Amino acid sequence: MFSFNTPFKFVLKHLGAALLYAYAWSAFAQAQQLGVSTDAALAQYRSMLQDANPADLYVAKGQALWTKARGPKAQSLESCDLGLGPGVVKGAWVQMPRYFNDTRRVQDLESRLVTCMEAIQGFNTQEIIAQDFSKGERANIALLAAYVSSESQGMTFKVPQEHALEREMYASGQELFYMRGGTHDFSCASCHTQDGRRIRLQDLPNLSTSAGAGFAFGTWPAYRVSMGSIWTMQQRLADCFRQQRFPKPKYVSPATVALSVFMGVNASGQVADAPGLKR
Repeated sequence: MFSFNTPFKFVLKHLGAALLYAYAWSAFAQAQQLGVSTDAALAQYRSMLQDANPADLYVAKGQALWTKARGPKAQSLESCDLGLGPGVVKGAWVQMPRYFNDTRRVQDLESRLVTCMEAIQGFNTQEIIAQDFSKGERANIALLAAYVSSESQGMTFKVPQEHALEREMYASGQELFYMRGGTHDFSCASCHTQDGRRIRLQDLPNLSTSAGAGFAFGTWPAYRVSMGSIWTMQQRLADCFRQQRFPKPKYVSPATVALSVFMGVNASGQVADAPGLKR
């Protein structure tokens, strides 16, 4: 994960998070041995993890990428329109996904960043889509998403539904959320429509409620301590499809964007807290 060219501060932040993760896990196990309820021990465990979030360093890298002239056209993304006008970042993420006139599509943050990277910087969209999440420009998009989402921290979600295509995407996302399939006959709803559920130490928020959708949608991108990297919502959804034994979705596909619309609209009125920190 690290090389001799990795900034020392970055290494310390990662190592600090890993050590905190190990310490928090130890504290959780000890609490259970002392007879503390699992829910109470988990609450303490999660609280301890919040003390060191390496996502802050990804935000700084993403901000640098936003202003750096890159790509075949040697341009920065400072003229990218995320829905509130060219270059406006603050508050944009809590109003996405949304319809964009130039593409005539409803786009989430990542698909919109891909559009800007092609139109402004000259990158090839299909090459980006073909990459792995942790490599090339796909990895840079994770950094950019961390920066953009951080500029909406503390703001409330207001994902628009004025345009007909926005409403159609919500309906499609809702249908996909409840659609069962795969070898295990799972759907998103199989795990995410009841309160207070978890699998091992992982919360399973109720995405059909405002609070649950806000907790889930509003904290991605997030740094995953167990993975040692930052994950975006697109990567989180791709892994959910894998766990359901569904075919892997295409990056920034209409299906993944529709699911984001469903969660984002359901999260209306909830406070954004990304990039988050996850197990």
